[in-house]
Amino acid sequence: MDVSEDVLGPGYEAMVLPLKDDDEGEVIATLVRRRAAEPTRRAVLYVHGFVDYFFQKHLADFYVERDFDFYALDLRKYGRSLLPHQTPNFVRSISEYFEEIDEAVRIIREEDGHDVLLINAHSTGGLTTSLWADRVRGRGLVQGLFLNSPFLDMNVPAPVRVAGDVLSRALRKRWPKAKLPAPPAGIYARSLHRDHYGEWDFNVEWKPLDGFPVRAAWLAAIRRAHARVHAGLNIDVPVLVMSSTRTGRKKDGLEAATRSDVVLAVEHMAKWAPKLGPNVTLVQIEDGMHDLVLSAKHAREQVFTELDRWIGAYLPAPSDA
Repeated sequence: MDVSEDVLGPGYEAMVLPLKDDDEGEVIATLVRRRAAEPTRRAVLYVHGFVDYFFQKHLADFYVERDFDFYALDLRKYGRSLLPHQTPNFVRSISEYFEEIDEAVRIIREEDGHDVLLINAHSTGGLTTSLWADRVRGRGLVQGLFLNSPFLDMNVPAPVRVAGDVLSRALRKRWPKAKLPAPPAGIYARSLHRDHYGEWDFNVEWKPLDGFPVRAAWLAAIRRAHARVHAGLNIDVPVLVMSSTRTGRKKDGLEAATRSDVVLAVEHMAKWAPKLGPNVTLVQIEDGMHDLVLSAKHAREQVFTELDRWIGAYLPAPSDA
């Protein structure tokens, strides 16, 4: 396994995880690690969303200050793991990601010796890790999930959703990489980046301000995953689902992008969260953005306050791990 200093600089290591080749050739994932100041048996694994990668250093700060070793996984064809010959962010099934999640969890638990593992996932990562956690229930691999604005349904009008479902199913086998019409990323990404309206710095080649195309097979995979959630999962560990209090509209501009979720519908998260398992906590954050930990300071402080309270209630303390 190739280990080197990460692009985030001192304190962060990047480990390349070789994966099985697919029809485009070589495939890798990247596991980023930052250790707490003192040895600990507790760890957290962060999994990003669509058109995204790990860059949120203040999130790592939060965890290491609470005696967690912090790990983040850049999934195949995202961020650090995107290779020149690959179609960005493309898979034919959400289950393809289970290979790198399995390997990351193996490293965290077996090689690095952690007893307690929290999964912290955002948006599409929340959908993926929910299915993964349901798949590994009963094995004791994970002790909790924190889902930051999980992608549990499509935030589009019903006719558009139906048309997208029909089109993606029709194209996914013969033309899997066909580009489908999608709302522009527009104001949301610009509301985050410090060169525009935000306070955050990220690589716009890995997280383009105008996004990556939505492909037919990818959308069909997402909709199959949604159907599984809607039918009901049985995740056997505590789950914290957090969202904004409001669904916004991108066309309403910067005010909406910075004080509401303009990507997904918070009503869908509230509706489908109870389908994840028997122990689900739902918390809504006033003025929260789609990625809640990138919200304005007052809102993200509330996110961390609620997360800290939930961790204290549901996860073993460092002395008990």
